[in-house]
Amino acid sequence: MTAQEALPIPDEEAFCLLEELVRIPSPSGAEREAAAFLVDWMQRHSFTAWMDDAGNAIGVLGEGPRTLMLLGHLDTVPGEIPVRVADGRLYGRGAVDAKGPLAAALVAVARVGPRPGWRWAVVGAVEEEAATSRGARHLLGTWPPPEMVLILEPSGVDAITLGYKGRMILHVRLEAPHRHSAVPEPGPAERLVALWLALREQARAASPGAALFEQITPSLRRVIADGDGLREWAEMTIGFRLPEAWPPERWREVIRPTLEAAGAIWRTEGEEPAWRASVDTPLVKALLEGIRGEGLRPRLLLKSGTSDMNVVGPAWRCPIAAYGPGDARLDHTPEEHIILAEYLQGVRVLTRALKWIAEGNR
Repeated sequence: MTAQEALPIPDEEAFCLLEELVRIPSPSGAEREAAAFLVDWMQRHSFTAWMDDAGNAIGVLGEGPRTLMLLGHLDTVPGEIPVRVADGRLYGRGAVDAKGPLAAALVAVARVGPRPGWRWAVVGAVEEEAATSRGARHLLGTWPPPEMVLILEPSGVDAITLGYKGRMILHVRLEAPHRHSAVPEPGPAERLVALWLALREQARAASPGAALFEQITPSLRRVIADGDGLREWAEMTIGFRLPEAWPPERWREVIRPTLEAAGAIWRTEGEEPAWRASVDTPLVKALLEGIRGEGLRPRLLLKSGTSDMNVVGPAWRCPIAAYGPGDARLDHTPEEHIILAEYLQGVRVLTRALKWIAEGNR
């Protein structure tokens, strides 16, 4: 296929790709069927496509020395939402986060086709929604740093995401010998509540008056208390969203004395530093051109969540940004859906952006 032989993917086929992908359940750790579907789709549309050892679905179009990686993810959070189309909206788990952006990128790359000097590499990664980010981490060990990385996450058709806060997940357990409830001493459950309040106050005190992207924001994700008649215990899981000034290792050492004073058994996982990309890159300029080409006024975002940008950004240190159609406020909700007209508009934005890059604009 030459540069002039880009595939004329009609809008109806673009809809079908997205709907079929959303219909395949793919919670974190169970993405294989969705990955196989994408590999088959890419192979039928002239990509060189395969599933790597981590289970990522990868498709490459073009043979140039310069690589633009378009990195999305296949996995979703749990929770089945019946897939349906109503009032121009596609409902289903993953429609926004993040199968919509991934499907939009695949259609855009197929429409642009291979271009001299460039290799388009589209990745549907696994376990982005899990604390492991296993798919993105596998890429770090198997791919050389690309020239640019476009993270495929919902930003809205008119917006580009330049940064994500970091993350640390804290698991805590308190134990004590069983005692009668009439004893006035606080048990593990009461002590756990006090510990949560102390950690929450530490987070607030660490960034007083700061904007949301600069704050440490804690969330209590899980609490359980139980016993067996001999011992009683209480457990909780806290998620901390961390700004650039508070990398996970720094925050861990700040809260260590509080945890030790409470006699807690604790561990952390999912530690990722915040990452903020430069606005002055050819990738961001290309996305701006694509958005303006649709008659929209671009917005630049910094998000309080975390994505695979936090994994590959610090490692590869190349131009990076996130873009994708869909309303991120619907992520993980029972009403997750994408407006199909905006999905197609996102396809056109990405198509314009890829052409702008391939034509050597700076």
